Formats: sequence, C-alpha cells, structure tokens
Amino acid sequence: MDDIRRFLREDVGRGDVTSESLFAGERARGTIFARQPCIVAGLEEAGNAFKALGLRPKLLARDGREARAGTPVLVVEGRAVSVLKGERLALNFLMRMSGIATETRRLVAACRKSGARVMVAGTRKTVPGFRRYDKKAIGLGGGWPHRMGLYDGILIKDNHLALLPIGEAIRRAKRSRRPIEVEAGNERDALEAARAGADIVMLDNMSPAKARRVSGILRRRHPKVKIEISGGVTPQNIRRYARYADVISLGYLTHSIRAANFSMDLEPAGRKRSR
Repeated sequence: MDDIRRFLREDVGRGDVTSESLFAGERARGTIFARQPCIVAGLEEAGNAFKALGLRPKLLARDGREARAGTPVLVVEGRAVSVLKGERLALNFLMRMSGIATETRRLVAACRKSGARVMVAGTRKTVPGFRRYDKKAIGLGGGWPHRMGLYDGILIKDNHLALLPIGEAIRRAKRSRRPIEVEAGNERDALEAARAGADIVMLDNMSPAKARRVSGILRRRHPKVKIEISGGVTPQNIRRYARYADVISLGYLTHSIRAANFSMDLEPAGRKRSR
C-alpha cells in the first residue's frame, strides 16, 4: 500500500479543492465500467486506492479475465469527497494495466495460431516507479515478465561487449553461477556466444528471414541453447518470428501501449440504479 499512498499524495496533495468546495458530508456511489472489450488488470490496485481513503470497494470482476464493453468491474460507496479523490488513481491503474494485459493476450494468441509455444515477454522499458505493475499486467495477459531489474538476471548486451570480448565476458559471468544470456546482432556473435557457454542467445534486431536462418544454425549446432528474439518485433510481424524462438521480448508492451478505456459513473448513494 506504500505505492498507493504515495500516488494518492501526488494527485491529491493538500486536498481536492474542487470536491471539497462543493461537498461536505454527501455520500456517493461510484461504479467503474470497462468501456471496451479487454483483459482486466489492475483491479486489485484500483480497489486498494479506495481502501487507502477509508472506503470499502467491491470488486465485480477478476484480474486476468476478459470483460465485455459495458461490464461493471468495481463499485464503491462512501463520502463523495473520498470517492472522487480515489477515482483517477483507480482508473489510471485499470487503464494502463488492462491495456498491457490485453495486448499481451493478443500477441500470445497470435503466436499460438502459428503453432508456436514461444513465450511473449516484456522488457525493462517501463514507467519509472511503475515497473512492478507493468510486469504484473504482462503476466495477467499470459506473458512472461522477464527481468524485473538488473539484479535478477545476467544479460550481456552490446555496451558490455564494447568493453569485453564475448568469450571473456561469458567466462567472467560464469562466476555468478547464474544462467547467462547474451545479445547478438549477427550470426558470428550468436555462434560465439553459444560456443562460449551462453545459456540463452538473444537475436537482436534481425529480420524474420535472418532470425530464421541464424536460429536454425543454432538449433543444429547447439540444441541446448535457448533462443530469444528481440528488436524490430511488432504485432504485425510477430507470427513470422514465433516458430524460431523460445522467447520473444517486446519493449512495445510497456513503452508504447494504448490504455484500455474505463470510466466511473457517480450517483447519490442509495439511489436505485437504472442499468
């Protein structure tokens, strides 16, 4: 709840000057609706935003499940001022996280249609301070969050290799006794990484045709090495890559995602709903 309280302080500050100038003890009932078909994500966090304000929200849906347009997902009742203070934060969670989860689910389904069992993964290209929620949304959409940060996995990238040869970098990394992943932008580097003992080779910024060729060589010569494809992958071409990799990672899932559409309808508490 620490994040929730911090986010509320960011939005509310010294107080909601609009609502506090209009209302005193009036009570209201707010219902949040999905305004488009989507995979719901962020519902737990939306509920916690209201709980942090002393309210008791009721969740009407479940994270990770599909919602149709017009589906109510949360209802909350209490002092109008408190409901209005939590509205935007709750919606921000739902809109961003559901957008990520929905797109992840779409890409996973596209890969399955091609017959591939590849994992669709995120990257570290997330909003600062919001990574845990971006990554959670990917998981709710059926994807793999991948690394949470620099601390939980070795990934030797181009800037590391600007300072060390691939073989020496892998030799040093082996001292950590962690799985080692190496980014490779061409066939030579991919094969050198596999020969030196990389557990995962990331084929970076390769065309579908090039990724197919290089992955085929890796599969034949180093069948135990896992293959990840990243860079240049889009919703339009992901199926062309899907059969050649164990993992496809896309920064797009978190740095360029379109928010899902949610809104909250407010009414005086106690009024019978006409819906």
